[in-house]
Amino acid sequence: MNCQQPTATADFRLIITSDGSHTLYVPSLNEHYHSVRGAVQESRHVYIGSGFRYICKNMLHDSLKILEVGFGTGLNALLTLLEAEHAGVEVYYEALEKYPLPMEVVAELNYATASGLPDKRLFMRLHSTAWDQQVCLSPYFTLHKRLADLLAYEPEMLFDLIYFDAFAPDVQPDLWTEAVFRKLYECLCPGGTLVTYSSKGAVKIALRQAGFNLWRLSGAGGKRHMLRAVKSGITVPAGNS
Repeated sequence: MNCQQPTATADFRLIITSDGSHTLYVPSLNEHYHSVRGAVQESRHVYIGSGFRYICKNMLHDSLKILEVGFGTGLNALLTLLEAEHAGVEVYYEALEKYPLPMEVVAELNYATASGLPDKRLFMRLHSTAWDQQVCLSPYFTLHKRLADLLAYEPEMLFDLIYFDAFAPDVQPDLWTEAVFRKLYECLCPGGTLVTYSSKGAVKIALRQAGFNLWRLSGAGGKRHMLRAVKSGITVPAGNS
């Protein structure tokens, strides 16, 4: 996430969501990091199912470059690592985060158990690896965490897929703008895709104005909709716009 964050452990409240996995609630922002209807369920639906697997079906090579806006709890990165190993796809994963979570907060999260892992070591490595360095965590997953603000970020490559997981538009309005989405559009390969949990009208308008072809998909955990935005360059399957 890229907005001003609390830093003390007491400033975060650990919440058990409906699928048994944790999320964090930030009282000062009145905001959760994930859906209270299910954190793991939401991440798998929005970012893995509608993003990673969708791209894998359409790509012509066996490697994938992913940019995540909002490393946050590391849940999306963990699930992507596991999916990459399962699919045999080599992933370079670049994640932006301006305010990393304290490690004592990270240690309380139950994502390893919720993802079916026998212990927390792999999840903790995602958070303990050095910032602003590429780290190979498995033969199929290289992580590059950038301690950076999206508004000042200068990408060094083109990406196949963007996970846009910033706090909600009413909390971080400066990140859900046409200018930001145009910047992200420019750092995608032709046919590259951006997925996000938000389907607000203003978000759809900003994405279209930035040049994206837009598809409105079923949301996670009873949420009505989410968005998939595709940069022109390939033929995409029909869907609800």
